[in-house]
Amino acid sequence: MGVSTSAPEEGIAVVTVDFPPVNALPVQGWYDLAAAVRAAGADPKVRCVVLAAGGRGFNAGVDIKEIQRTTGHDALLGANRGCYEAFGAVYDCEVPVVAAVHGFCLGGGIGLAGNADVVVASDDATFGLPELDRGALGAATHLSRLVPQHLMRALYYTSRTVTAQELHGHGSVWRVVPREGLREAALEVAREIAAKDGQLIRLAKAAINGIDPVDVHRSYRFEQGFTFEANLSGVADRVRDTFGAGKPSTPEETDKANEANEANEANKSDETIEEEQS
Repeated sequence: MGVSTSAPEEGIAVVTVDFPPVNALPVQGWYDLAAAVRAAGADPKVRCVVLAAGGRGFNAGVDIKEIQRTTGHDALLGANRGCYEAFGAVYDCEVPVVAAVHGFCLGGGIGLAGNADVVVASDDATFGLPELDRGALGAATHLSRLVPQHLMRALYYTSRTVTAQELHGHGSVWRVVPREGLREAALEVAREIAAKDGQLIRLAKAAINGIDPVDVHRSYRFEQGFTFEANLSGVADRVRDTFGAGKPSTPEETDKANEANEANEANKSDETIEEEQS
C-alpha cells in the first residue's frame, strides 16, 4: 500500500498509487505521490513517466474521513497543499507523464489526469468532479483540460461523469482499451516517447508548458481559496456530513438527514460510498 516506483523498461519509470479500497488519498499520500513523480522526472535515465494505480480505480480524490475526524483545519489545509503539490508535480515533471486510468477518476484524479501529458484509459473508466456533493470545490482547472468549457461547467454543477470513450471523442484521451490491456497500452506510448533524445524531450516538455494558455498553478490555487471559504462558512461540513445520504438543501434538512442516517451510515466509509456512486 502507498506509492511505489518501478523501472520496467529502459527510459521508463512507472509510479503506482495503491491506497485501498478506492485510492482516496490521505494527506501524506499526496505528498508521497508528488515526491515520487518529481524524483522519477529528475532521473537522467528516465525519458517518460507512467502514472498508474492499483485496485478498483485510478483515484477517488481525498480521504474525506481524514478531514472529518481531524479537529481544526489542519487536515483540510494538508489536503489542499498536498493536492496542489501532486498536481503540480505531474505538470512540472521534467519528462512527459502518461496517465493510465482505469475504473473511476474522480476529484483529485481529475487533477492528476488533467495535468498529465497523455491519457490512456480502460473502457470502464469514468471521469468526473463530484466536489459539490462532498462539500468541496476545485479541479475545474484540470477538467477544463479534458473537456470543452461548457461541458466542464455542466459536469461540475451536476457532479455527473463522462466515459473514457467520450473523452476520446474530445481528443483528451489518447487510446481506450480493455482493462487487461491498459498497462501495455500506456507502456506502448511511453516507449515512443522514451525513444527520443533525453535532453531534447526535456526541452520539449518545458517549451510546451511555457506556451500553455492557462497557468494551471495560479488557476487551481484561486479555486482552492473558495474551498477554504466554504469550510470557514460551515457549508462544507454541512454537505460533507450528508455525503451518501441524499442532498438536503437547507441546514434544517441537513440536521434531519443526519439523525435519520446516523445509525446505518456510522460504519460506512466515504471511500466505499464514492466507489458505489461511480
